[in-house]
Amino acid sequence: MVNIAVLGYGTVGSGVVRVLTENSKKIDKKAGTPVRVKYVLDLRDFPGDPVQEKIVHDFSIILNDPEVKVVVEVMGGLKPAYEFTRAALEAGKSVCTSNKELVAEHGAEFLDLAREKNVNYLFEASCGGGIPVIRALNSSLTAEDIDEVSGILNGTTNYILSEMGEKGSGFDDALKEAQELGYAERNPEADVEGYDACRKIAILSSLAFGHTIKYRNIHTEGITKISHADMVFAKEAGFAVKLLASAYKVPDDKGANSYFALVAPFLVRNGHPLYNVNGVFNAVYIHGNMLGDSMFYGSGAGSLPTASAVVGDVIDAVKHLSRTLFVFWDSEELKLVDNGSAERAFFIRVPVEKLSDARIRFEAKDEILSDEIKDEAALITAVMSENEFERKFAEAGYVISRIRINK
Repeated sequence: MVNIAVLGYGTVGSGVVRVLTENSKKIDKKAGTPVRVKYVLDLRDFPGDPVQEKIVHDFSIILNDPEVKVVVEVMGGLKPAYEFTRAALEAGKSVCTSNKELVAEHGAEFLDLAREKNVNYLFEASCGGGIPVIRALNSSLTAEDIDEVSGILNGTTNYILSEMGEKGSGFDDALKEAQELGYAERNPEADVEGYDACRKIAILSSLAFGHTIKYRNIHTEGITKISHADMVFAKEAGFAVKLLASAYKVPDDKGANSYFALVAPFLVRNGHPLYNVNGVFNAVYIHGNMLGDSMFYGSGAGSLPTASAVVGDVIDAVKHLSRTLFVFWDSEELKLVDNGSAERAFFIRVPVEKLSDARIRFEAKDEILSDEIKDEAALITAVMSENEFERKFAEAGYVISRIRINK
């Protein structure tokens, strides 16, 4: 039998305990031994809940118990999660986590420590909830030279944009509905400003490219400026608006690579694999030099999908108590190229009276008109660098909004 401890009995922690309890027979069979929760660490007590008999308030009880072989960290945040995780690994205990903030900040450090101590640091649930994309990057796709990872990595923003696009809801109304349904926090800043997706793409791109990408270096924009008018014109043109988190590399003629990363709203064309990813679902799109395109799709958030991914890591940790699973992510920082040199087309809205000037200034080939919004028009610009577009945008002075177009 292998004993584990769960740090935090919130949304994900309670889900982990539930999955381990309700699916215990299958989990024991797949792990090759019974897996039991011995402790649950939380500041609170839970009278009337069967978990109460396992509740402890002092982490040192878990740390000093040699019977605890695996620690599940689902507390969130950096403190005290960092100190607890590091202490557990130092003590020779494997750690499984859903804490995207901690993984993005200290993932390479913890992987190095886990290798040193011959244990494992596993974090499948930190990106995309129950979507098994990290396991794929670490195993199935290891023969690939991956040049792009992008996706819809936040269920809250995807739900809001889906409601705005499909039902014509305004941003505020869609956000309120997401909060009422439990898809958005009371303070939704981390979601709607893109910070959550930024941390996730930092993790995925670090794994894809093998070196550390600091999330603080990734240019990040949220969805708060997306309007009903944007949705109307995008739909007329056959696009869907998605908050995309992307990282990709561009080789030069000498064989060197430049790396870009960005989180921002994009227009996705009808026919692209990400076009029909709606509601709270997430998807990760990966391009490799041999495989070509692949996409991982599923429920990206919630107690049980996330808990299921955590327990999958627990089973892996139990099966490999004396062997560290290989993860290709080292602590060397990968320098990102400024996005100003990235080239793409843009979708712009302009007043109808400025249409002729905008068509010439932005070398636009397509224009979109709407019966609903008669005093505006939308244009698709020529492909140009971000710096060139920003210069023309500033010189024009009349562009109402702009959204990047996904290639």
